[in-house]
Amino acid sequence: MNFDEFLLVASKIKNIPLPAESSQFKMVPSFRHEELRRQKDAVKQAKQAGVMALFYPKANNKTHIILILRKTYKGVHSAQVGFPGGKLEPEDDSIEAAAVRETFEEVGVPMHDIKVVRELSKVYIPPSNFYVFPFFGYCKWPPKFIKQDSEVERLIEVPLSEFLDDNNVITNVVKASYSAEVEVPAFKLNEYVVWGATAMMLSEIKDLLKTAMLV
Repeated sequence: MNFDEFLLVASKIKNIPLPAESSQFKMVPSFRHEELRRQKDAVKQAKQAGVMALFYPKANNKTHIILILRKTYKGVHSAQVGFPGGKLEPEDDSIEAAAVRETFEEVGVPMHDIKVVRELSKVYIPPSNFYVFPFFGYCKWPPKFIKQDSEVERLIEVPLSEFLDDNNVITNVVKASYSAEVEVPAFKLNEYVVWGATAMMLSEIKDLLKTAMLV
């Protein structure tokens, strides 16, 4: 999809009801339901983070979305693919402001270049006890990405056509936070396997886009 067509589709996104769990749960492994049941009390004390699903044109005017490969470290999200974003800080006016700020810090897109279309359905992440609030946004021109070396291992530029292709929804065996190997639904994008909370958010975005394309 070229970026002019994308902007027309994106303009319809704000008025479409969020599919929420009906989309998110397509990408939920069986053990996740049990995790959520066990974490009912922890949810009440969950920290907050904002992430950005940022779309943009490349030089050929084809629409892309940016994902990041996180650094390897001693933590539950080590070496995973996700959206740029991070936790709400005291200086942030809102969770949206946190998502925009963190996107600038992690991938270098100036905050004033990011047009936020709408907030999407939040996702709870049991291993880290975070509620993640995703935002759908775009940049009107090809960004000059600058990755934050301390946090980001690699930038992953995914063509929108690849993201929307149903053939790129797979089942994969991964190591979960408690070290067990489990079978999970996932996206395969640019040869990277994307699962967990990021896949849940991507699933809602994909369904929103496909609905908007029919309106």
